[in-house]
Amino acid sequence: MQALIEVARAVGATLRFSALEAEKHEIAAAPGVEIDDATDGGVEICFALGGDGTILSALRAYAGTGVPVFAVNFGEIGFLATVDRDQARVGYERAFAGSYDVLSLPGIEVRDGRRSWIAMNDVSVERKQGQRVAHLAYSVGADEIGRVRCDGLVVATPAGSTGYNLANGGPVMAWGVEGFVVSFIAPHSLTARALVVAPGDPLAIHNLSIEDEVDIAIDGRPASALAPGGVLEARFVQDQGKLAQLEGVNFYERLREKFGRLASLP
Repeated sequence: MQALIEVARAVGATLRFSALEAEKHEIAAAPGVEIDDATDGGVEICFALGGDGTILSALRAYAGTGVPVFAVNFGEIGFLATVDRDQARVGYERAFAGSYDVLSLPGIEVRDGRRSWIAMNDVSVERKQGQRVAHLAYSVGADEIGRVRCDGLVVATPAGSTGYNLANGGPVMAWGVEGFVVSFIAPHSLTARALVVAPGDPLAIHNLSIEDEVDIAIDGRPASALAPGGVLEARFVQDQGKLAQLEGVNFYERLREKFGRLASLP
């Protein structure tokens, strides 16, 4: 964090930190450093320092605003990161110089009839711990596709397809592909298969249980619960997140590098 402050001061930029982040990193207000709600207007770029969870939080916070997120990986894999921690200072210098490309990421808008959320990676519907397996139906438009008893179901964007969806045996979708993928967590079926849904087609997930709620998580974080008989609606939404990436870096290079690293971890 100190390196970011030093580089910002050197170029005459002002950094804004939320009160929570300032307390966490022991940052005090000073020339070029403001303690304020960093999601208010006037932000030109957001720096996210952490793992993919932190990066996703930043992408959601600035969803639909056009503010790019420049992410430095301080986690393990950092699939969404712009640079790794050993490149942080050089990365900050490039960010303030505008020497980066911006990748537009879609999101998934989710509604349960009362509330709505935007997911940048994935939405999961899962049985509650200790309860029976979930009984879920899923439909695209007016057509019911299937009914599955399972531990849960995941709806993922292309950016999120390398996460929970991949662990379920779902396909990896290259960034730039339009649409989202539905995959199942421990399905009690020999016929349940992942499904790639076209971008304009609305998806509905039905909790067919007559007794048990199922949990809803947005980008891996608990959000709500879907009551017995409840319906969760999801749709593909273009241009929600703006992710900074170094010039010349593409999805396939990132896939090779990050998954090669994953294979080498103990």
